[in-house]
Amino acid sequence: MSTTKAALRASKAALDRKDYDEAMEQAKKVLEVDADHYHANIFLGLALDQKNLFDESEQAYRVAAASKPDEALSWQGLIALHEKQSAAKLEEYYQAALHLAKIYMTGDDKTRCQTVVDRYIEFVKRHGSRSQVKRSLEILLPTSPIFDYLEGQIPHPAYLYIKMADIAEAEEKEKISREIGERRTRLGANIDEVVRDVKREVLQDSDLDNLFTSIIDWTDDDETRRRYEERLLRHVYDNLVISEQPQKKQSRERVLKLSQGLVILKHPFALAWRIVIEWNDVNELRDLDHGLLKEYIDHFPEDGLSKVLRGYLESEICPFPESSPAPKKDQELNDDVTSTSPEDRLTLMLEGIDESSNSTLSHRIMGEYFLYLSDHENAAIEARQAQKQLWLEQEASGLDLRNVSDAIIIILATALVQHQSPRHHQEAKSLFENVLVHKPSDTSSLIGIGLILEEQGEYPEAIDFFNRSLERGPDVRIKAEVAWCKALIGDYDTSLYELEACLSDMQGAHTRIKSLKSKTLYRIGTCLWERDTSKTARKDRSGAYARFLSSVQVDMGNAPAYTSLGIYYADYSKDQKRAQKCFQKAFELSASEVGAAERLAMYFARSREWNLVEAVAQRIIIESGTISASGQGTKGTSWPYSALGVVQLNKQDFAKSIVSFQSALRLSPNNFHSWIGLGESYHKSGRYIAATRAFEKAQQFANEAGKESSELVWFCNFMLANIKRELGEYEAALSGFRKVLRAHPTEFGVALALLQTIVESAWQSIELGFYGRSVNLAIEGIHVAVKILHLRKDSFNLWKSFADVCSVFSIAKSRAGDIPIDTVRAVLESGVDSEEYESMSDLDGVSIGVLSMPDQGMSAVKFSLYAAILANKRAIYLSDSDIHARSIAWYNLGWTEYRAHVSDMESNTPVMAKKPLRFLRAAVQCFKRAIEIEAGNSEFWNSLGIATAALNPKVSQHSFVRSLRINERSARVWTNLGALYLAQKDQQLANAAFARAQSTDPDYARAWLGQGMLADQLGETEEAFTLFNHAFESTASSSTLIKQQYAVSAFDQLLSPSRILTTDNILQPRLALQQLRCQQPKNLAVQNISALYDERADDFWSAVQHLEKLCSSLEVLYEASELPKTLAQFSQAKAELSRVQLALRDFVSAAENAQTTLDLTEDETSPTTAQRKQRLSAHMSAGLAQYYQGLMDSALVEFRSALDETEGDPDIICLLAKLLWTKGGKEERTVALDQLLDCMERSPGHFNATTILGAIAILEQKKALIETISEDLQRLQTQDNLNFVQQRTIHYLLNMMAVLYPGSKEGEDGSNIAPATTAVMISPSQPYGWSQLADLNSFDAYPTEMALLAAVNAVPPRGSLRAEDLCEAYAGTRRPADAQRAIMVAPWTTDGWAAFL
Repeated sequence: MSTTKAALRASKAALDRKDYDEAMEQAKKVLEVDADHYHANIFLGLALDQKNLFDESEQAYRVAAASKPDEALSWQGLIALHEKQSAAKLEEYYQAALHLAKIYMTGDDKTRCQTVVDRYIEFVKRHGSRSQVKRSLEILLPTSPIFDYLEGQIPHPAYLYIKMADIAEAEEKEKISREIGERRTRLGANIDEVVRDVKREVLQDSDLDNLFTSIIDWTDDDETRRRYEERLLRHVYDNLVISEQPQKKQSRERVLKLSQGLVILKHPFALAWRIVIEWNDVNELRDLDHGLLKEYIDHFPEDGLSKVLRGYLESEICPFPESSPAPKKDQELNDDVTSTSPEDRLTLMLEGIDESSNSTLSHRIMGEYFLYLSDHENAAIEARQAQKQLWLEQEASGLDLRNVSDAIIIILATALVQHQSPRHHQEAKSLFENVLVHKPSDTSSLIGIGLILEEQGEYPEAIDFFNRSLERGPDVRIKAEVAWCKALIGDYDTSLYELEACLSDMQGAHTRIKSLKSKTLYRIGTCLWERDTSKTARKDRSGAYARFLSSVQVDMGNAPAYTSLGIYYADYSKDQKRAQKCFQKAFELSASEVGAAERLAMYFARSREWNLVEAVAQRIIIESGTISASGQGTKGTSWPYSALGVVQLNKQDFAKSIVSFQSALRLSPNNFHSWIGLGESYHKSGRYIAATRAFEKAQQFANEAGKESSELVWFCNFMLANIKRELGEYEAALSGFRKVLRAHPTEFGVALALLQTIVESAWQSIELGFYGRSVNLAIEGIHVAVKILHLRKDSFNLWKSFADVCSVFSIAKSRAGDIPIDTVRAVLESGVDSEEYESMSDLDGVSIGVLSMPDQGMSAVKFSLYAAILANKRAIYLSDSDIHARSIAWYNLGWTEYRAHVSDMESNTPVMAKKPLRFLRAAVQCFKRAIEIEAGNSEFWNSLGIATAALNPKVSQHSFVRSLRINERSARVWTNLGALYLAQKDQQLANAAFARAQSTDPDYARAWLGQGMLADQLGETEEAFTLFNHAFESTASSSTLIKQQYAVSAFDQLLSPSRILTTDNILQPRLALQQLRCQQPKNLAVQNISALYDERADDFWSAVQHLEKLCSSLEVLYEASELPKTLAQFSQAKAELSRVQLALRDFVSAAENAQTTLDLTEDETSPTTAQRKQRLSAHMSAGLAQYYQGLMDSALVEFRSALDETEGDPDIICLLAKLLWTKGGKEERTVALDQLLDCMERSPGHFNATTILGAIAILEQKKALIETISEDLQRLQTQDNLNFVQQRTIHYLLNMMAVLYPGSKEGEDGSNIAPATTAVMISPSQPYGWSQLADLNSFDAYPTEMALLAAVNAVPPRGSLRAEDLCEAYAGTRRPADAQRAIMVAPWTTDGWAAFL
């Protein structure tokens, strides 16, 4: 024991001198003896505390406290230790402080007790969080064991609870915001769901409910209590909203209890009052607590619901009895309210509904009030809003407000019955039936379904529902509906009796009674009107008319009565003015009066007041509605859409008119007039296919109704023809116009449309190259113009079209002679003053007097041009009143003058008129006048540029630039500008202009033509031909220059040595030249090149015709001009003619024409290359002609002359050698062989000489010559400039030589295969080597297949293989299918037929 005490004293001494290690050691010695020794543990804990060993120190203190819990020293040590650790041990600090305070309370030391508590709370405030501060305050709450001891010295519990509630509320808000911020960024998060889930999680753990309750229980201040009762209600309501459905019942009951408590206390908290009022599941508004509603208004006068309730309670539909007299102050207020007008009341209620849009009761009240006002559209809107808010409220609270829901459904369905009837009847009926499922005897639903059935014409069923409603009690309104249904069935007597009985029961001054009485009077009048339909009965003013008038007098707002009065005045009293006023009044009162609206629209349409027609139709469509939910409309209600379509058609708003007529046809699919309007709308909007279908549909209904001869039917046919014309289907259009004109021969518009269609069809035929058809149409157009003249002579379009008709003959010149000159002259001279044709006559010299010149030798082409000029002058005279037409007239005259100028320039007459540019100058003046009238037209400037190109290039350039400034995307103008630059030799600018034209419109052919001419100037013939070919393929047939350039360029390509003559190479150029000859029959160059193409196509008879015509024309031309150029052309034509006649075996004529050429060119001292070729051709033709006539000596003379003049040309030698070898004897053949050998020495490697020598060597079987020529052929075979025919010729010769002389090893086939393999190696893509291999090796199918593959790949356009060669390749496979293909490819050869057999 002494040792323990000594150690304890030593530990105390060590602590005093701050030797904590020693103190710890001595304390531990004591604890080894007694582990629960109180002071030893205290000393150890203090030493460890000083050494900052907090956990060991706390353990020591707790051992000490456990051994003596009522001793304060250990708890003081723990408090000191916890304070050193700041906020780390606040919960332990709470327990230690509470225990120490209880020790002081036991010792009755209030000062120390309160000091401990205050010190703890102050420490937590400095170091703890808000939640820890809230926890620290619990030590002072009534639930604390020291509360009773310190009561009076510590803060009041209400104060503490308020402070804790504030802290808890702030924490919850912070936590909600933090969690929402974190979760909303998650993938697929929905913000509403996130907010609801977070609030649910936070509020479920919230202790605000208990805190607010405690505040209410402990506070002494009523204001504070009420405030926290509000907060408690809000908190519990929020918890109710976000809680799950199973937990809502308990929360809802508490919310309702709290709300009722506040209402009983008359506390003005809006949420509580609205919960009590709106959670009341009443079937009708009269079941609400009237006093409660008034108190709500008093407490919340500026609330939106209060305003709605105030207006409702003051309205005529208020179900509550008038209240007892109020105090003076309230009486004054009531007087002010009562004096409110209906308009102000409605304004107040509308203001209230805007402010309380989330109130179900507000929307319900407004729905009923709008029903009372017959504003069914707004009633339906408010009912739907009430349904929405009720669903939200039920979803939030879990309430089942069945009665409220049914009442809202009935409001909605009742409104839908009347709103845009019968559009929403199906929906309304469904709503009523839903109510009847659980309320089978609901009066409103039964009446509603009855009204719907009545509107749908199901009168017996409607009567049944009305009678079921009457079983619950008599109602004069329902009795009247039953009687009216009987009238609608046709039982007018019974209906009249019952309606008059009902009328006697309708007593009173209430507005509803008056309205019902007025309606009943109207129905009685209708029964009288329909019971006796005679004119006398209906005109009787004491009958139906009197009832209609009485109905209006009882209720000035009864629209149907005004409609019936209007019908009476219009049809029987013949007072149209009064009738219009009645219809207008009826329509103003109700847009559902469709009959009145239709008659009113007809009045306005007759006076062409289209704006009023539109207003009437729009109101019917928008307000009344004519389409039901199923898309079907009531009978006769399509007219508003048709009327609106007519108005929009007159306003040229075609897109809207299409929609209107389509809507009308949905309602009345068989309406003829709507189809006509729809077709016209489609036509004017450019939708021709749709317009065609619409008019065809109209025709179908017209034929079914037997209206073939009606005025509208012929108009329908006319519009159909017009559409065909717009679509370019001119044959159908012409047929349609002719059909209409036969039925209505005096219709000027139809006749003019026929003439214009003829013109357009004729020009289209020209574009397509059908010149004969175009001329036939032009002749018909002239005769149609004669008929139009009898109807009207002063039409601008008539003379414009007549000018276009006459111009057709100037294009199709080969048929120009078909123009009916006398008829044209008669048209131009018919009733016209000669002064009308004097415009520009001083420049062009064309006046009415030129019409007699055909009799004096004028050509038909000129006559047609002069007629066109005169017609355009007449059009100018008739266009004085229309500036635009006048500018177009000058423009048309300008082009006609320019066409006349071009025609003069194309003529081959050597001596031109005295003024060769008269038409060109007149054209320039015409274009200038057009520009003066309409300077912003780019086409006018373009035309001026074309006309001035030859006169003044600077003016022309300026005109083109001005045109491009107006419309820079015109490919035509860019091309014309490029042509101007090309003519001025500015190739760089020309290329830029043509490139711009191509980029603007790649399909514009003349741009490619210009680019081709530029390439031709630069010597790029291949590129030029490609461009000309593209231009020709993409152009119309009326372009002469493109066809001419294409034909010439294609012929130049044929002259290329590497070019193989095929059908494709000459077919298209010949077609182009055929069209050119129709357009320019006197063009000598076209005749010449046509003959050259005919010669190469083996069409020698056509070539002879062209050349003979050419020679005749050139002879006449030379006799008139005696120009050397013309003589050279004549001699060239004779040379070509002799060559073609030689081919036709007309040897005498051939020799004669060849000699003519030789005679004409004999005196040339320095002949050109062309002249030398011409003489060579003549010599050869003459020699061959004489040879075939048996004049061998003369022939040889010609051949020697040819050789002399060509200085031993190898080609001539080869030709002569062929002739001598083929037709001569042994001596001639020897001469031929010598000539060829000599040619080979002078021109080694010459193809023709080598191959002819090879052929002669094979025929003569000269081995030495074969060996020599074989080597030459093998060298020649490797050249790259050989075409397919040349390669095949060499291969054939080498193969024949190998067969004749196979080599040193006789009997072997190796030498036979060698030429074939060599050919395959040199030209593997050609079929002839593979074919030879296939023939030599019939057992291997591979060479045959390769030959076919090579042949297929070598045909045009990928190669130049002939059809015969492809046929041979197909036949070589010996397959029946390939044999059939061979026959299809070349049926004129025997290979395919032999393989097929």
